Amino acid sequence: MQKLTRRLMVGAASALGLLALEIGSTAQVIGDAVVATVNDKPISSFDVRQRMRLMIATSGGQVPEGAEAQYQAQAMRDLIEEELKRQEAERFNVEISDEEVVQELARIANGAVDQLARDLQANGIAIETLQEKIRAETAWDNLVRGRYRSRVSVTEGEIDDLLAEMKAEKQAEQFLLSEICLPINDPTQRDQVRGIGMQMLQQMQQGVPFQALAQRFSVCPSAARGGDLGWMRTPQMAPETAIVVAQLSEGNVSAPIETQEGDMLKLVALRSKRAAAEKGDPSYELAYAGVPKDAYSRAEAEARMKLLPQTNPCEGDGLSTDLGTDIGVELLPMLPISQFRGSFQNSLIDLRRGDVSDLMESTDYYHMVLVCEMDEGLGLPRRRMVRNNLEAQQFELLSRRYLRDVERDSTVNMRTGDAPETPTDS
Repeated sequence: MQKLTRRLMVGAASALGLLALEIGSTAQVIGDAVVATVNDKPISSFDVRQRMRLMIATSGGQVPEGAEAQYQAQAMRDLIEEELKRQEAERFNVEISDEEVVQELARIANGAVDQLARDLQANGIAIETLQEKIRAETAWDNLVRGRYRSRVSVTEGEIDDLLAEMKAEKQAEQFLLSEICLPINDPTQRDQVRGIGMQMLQQMQQGVPFQALAQRFSVCPSAARGGDLGWMRTPQMAPETAIVVAQLSEGNVSAPIETQEGDMLKLVALRSKRAAAEKGDPSYELAYAGVPKDAYSRAEAEARMKLLPQTNPCEGDGLSTDLGTDIGVELLPMLPISQFRGSFQNSLIDLRRGDVSDLMESTDYYHMVLVCEMDEGLGLPRRRMVRNNLEAQQFELLSRRYLRDVERDSTVNMRTGDAPETPTDS
């Protein structure tokens, strides 16, 4: 198949290429009827206007003066990628039911789907626009996870390393940062790229969210998260960034910062900062086993419940081994030690993840617990949450690579019009 060809505002693969072409020359615009084809599948000007309206409605409700072409270019790019994803999912017979789409709509709208539909309609957006976006993205996600699940692997060591890093972060001053990365592909374009960065600052002052610009124009991996870098400590930052962040006030965005390598400019937003955390009470997620005293002797109850780890109770998917008649096992949520009874507190205090307590005894019951998760009092996430996040990052990387391969083997033709259209055009 022919390689991808572009004749609109796409002079390079990056979003910066779109923006630079728009600023450096007369911006090409979208006309009526068919404005692009993806493997002969048409994208219409109506599709683009609908997508622009959806983008605007989810990023502040208005387009700052001079930013129309940026929104237009990104709307077109989103529709092209969405169509590539849809076609690839169809090729592998991946289908998403109407019920799945409705469920995702309900999640987005917190259950108020009818209100969401009215809000979209008030902004000139057909709810079908959002439905088709959900359908394509869900099908693509299912396809990627189905094809590459065996290539996604997170080790216990990786989880340990990340939790250790989080622990270090908690115990030092932290800065909640976001970034927009603008590449300098040619040293002669440095001033032009800096001008683009300053234009973005002006657009933010007029109400364009930092997150929206990052998602559409940043070339760093953080773009997928709206530029979010999370909480960072000074040693984790590049020296040039650390110097600027130290001078920023909360809620402010830096002027473009040139990296030491000279191949990129960054806008950095300081969203918040916090002092080093003080430890609170430790918290525990426990698998609890209990049995009436009249069911077993103390020695037999202890022997049976010592097998608690072999039942895999921490997964919450049902026990893999039965400990015996009348022995109940329950997964308790993460709770601070202060919420356990005194006798349990004494048994827990020296335990770590994976440890099993000694047999505990009350008036009528024998008890034993397995520590599934624990937090030393710093508010760290559970291991399974860390694992899920690391797996999600791996899937995201594979997804981007897969889409690039699909795009490379596809034919995309862009058609230009004579005059620009805004989302308010009829």
